[in-house]
Amino acid sequence: MPFQRSDFVAIPLRRFTRRRLINTLVFDIETVPDLDFGRRYFGLGDLDDESVAQVMFNRRRQVTGSEFLPLHQHRVVAISCLLRSRDGLRIWSLGEEDAGEDDIVRRFFDGLDRFSPDLVSWNGSGFDLPVLHYRALRHRIAAPRYWETGDSDQGFRWNNYLNRFHWRHLDLMDVLAGYQMRAVARLDEVAVLLGLPGKLGMSGDRVWPEFKEGRIREIRDYCETDVINTYLVYLHFEEMRGRLDAPGLSRERQRLREALEADGRPHLMEFIANWTDTVE
Repeated sequence: MPFQRSDFVAIPLRRFTRRRLINTLVFDIETVPDLDFGRRYFGLGDLDDESVAQVMFNRRRQVTGSEFLPLHQHRVVAISCLLRSRDGLRIWSLGEEDAGEDDIVRRFFDGLDRFSPDLVSWNGSGFDLPVLHYRALRHRIAAPRYWETGDSDQGFRWNNYLNRFHWRHLDLMDVLAGYQMRAVARLDEVAVLLGLPGKLGMSGDRVWPEFKEGRIREIRDYCETDVINTYLVYLHFEEMRGRLDAPGLSRERQRLREALEADGRPHLMEFIANWTDTVE
């Protein structure tokens, strides 16, 4: 299915705006093992899904001591977004719950091609975007705007999505750690540091078991709360670097709260219930 404009235009957007916060897209992905890859690469034939996954995990553990798979062996099952546009704020997950991977990955890159939002992530440079690169390659998804580095648009020569030290994609984990792996922190811990809810009932290591049980809605809900936490950390970061003052931070937090309340879905209301209003 082609990109649906409704994904990104329920709230009016301005292309290429330089306004603070405006046209900012916070995103997060959730993944499971790419079982098709596992069957073909390891020659597992008609082995059932769980057995294929366990072979993949065990092979990885033998090599690295960890079951965390190489990024090209992940399959995307959810991409959640928080869009701060000129006229409002919206939280959603791309595609329908039964959408295929090619559909949701294509929607993500089509949105970037249409609107060139500033991206914000937590470990997006180290995980989310490389995974999306491999999956776009797998599904033959064109993303010329994302890969632009100045050949067609000079504005991207000094500020593009790909350069680690540019601002068109802000990986908060990487920047806050001063680009040092020994200093990186978990999103949920930084969220709690700021009085935010952090994880609510699920974590990344639970995605595969939940997926096997068909709980894609719960996975998408979890992914959405991660982008909300990321956005709130981003607001504090914008205050720290002088692009947002204290009253502005309070207004943006209130804008988010009102958006969550207006949406009303249970996981968003749970987030509000666990979110302190105090900004010291």
